Amino acid sequence: MTLMLAKSQFCLVFLLSMLLVACGQANKPAEPIVLQGSTMGTTYNIKAFAENTTLTEAQLHTDVEAALKAVNQSMSTYIPDSEINQFNRLAANQVMPVSEDFRKVVAESIRLGQSTETLDVTMGPLIDLWGFGPDKRPTKRPSDQQLAQMREEIGLDKLILTDAGLAKTLDHLELSFSATAKGYGIDKVAELIESHGITNYMVEIGGELRLSGTKPGDEPWRIAIEKPDAPVGQRQIHKVIEPGKNSVATSGDYRIFYEMDGETFTHLIDPGTGKPVKHDLVSVTVLHPSAMTADGLATALTVMGTERARAYAELHDLAVYLISKSDDGLKVYASSAFKPYL
Repeated sequence: MTLMLAKSQFCLVFLLSMLLVACGQANKPAEPIVLQGSTMGTTYNIKAFAENTTLTEAQLHTDVEAALKAVNQSMSTYIPDSEINQFNRLAANQVMPVSEDFRKVVAESIRLGQSTETLDVTMGPLIDLWGFGPDKRPTKRPSDQQLAQMREEIGLDKLILTDAGLAKTLDHLELSFSATAKGYGIDKVAELIESHGITNYMVEIGGELRLSGTKPGDEPWRIAIEKPDAPVGQRQIHKVIEPGKNSVATSGDYRIFYEMDGETFTHLIDPGTGKPVKHDLVSVTVLHPSAMTADGLATALTVMGTERARAYAELHDLAVYLISKSDDGLKVYASSAFKPYL
């Protein structure tokens, strides 16, 4: 009897141990798929936790590269036969059929531009007029007459998007998606990852992010906002946030200032004035489900300046975090929609 009891106790302990081992194996954190590469003149980094899938890292990498190559072929002004360059060479009043990707970016760029009045994807010639080179440094100051004439030759109102395609009303009107294409690339990759049934991931291209789910152990994704007044050559953390299932885009001009003719300029130009902005807003972080929208908004709000950006964020219920410089140091503002993520 004693032997039987002892044996039963041993079996119970053994079975519990096996169960714990099995549970431990079942709950063992999934090894992440980690992908890196180059795209759009910058780099991308992806981390995805693929559970209950036969997808391999090599398969996903191939799919990601193909998706990003397609976005580049559509929207890069550095590829001679890209879709955007074909449009830029198009004569006025001719309708060019466009791909689904191109249509989405054009439509959202127009919507954001009309809503904010500070984002204009046709203003490339205006930037060239200021002589901004590859290093974004201005080399000349246009006259008021030149600026007035240029503002007549650019503008979203000169684009016509229909079911048939895209047209322009002026021959030399050009598009540049520098404020929205990168974000769209992130969205495309995120949608690709989700098509494989993966819900826990992080996609980053050139510092912009899209996040979903959590890390193993139900640990939330945490993202750092950079400190804009860190010493030159150093990168320091200003604040850490938990964005949840959102994209994160940050725009700032705190390291890019130039002097010309006794004045200080940045490379950010307000399409309303035709001139580089002059204000105290140095960093804008936007949270939004779409990386393309977050990317465009971050640029548009930076051009606005602090007060306009605050008013716009509250009016449109946007999750926005602003950092402004003052004589007393940095001042921060979190919109009502942003506060839950702090």
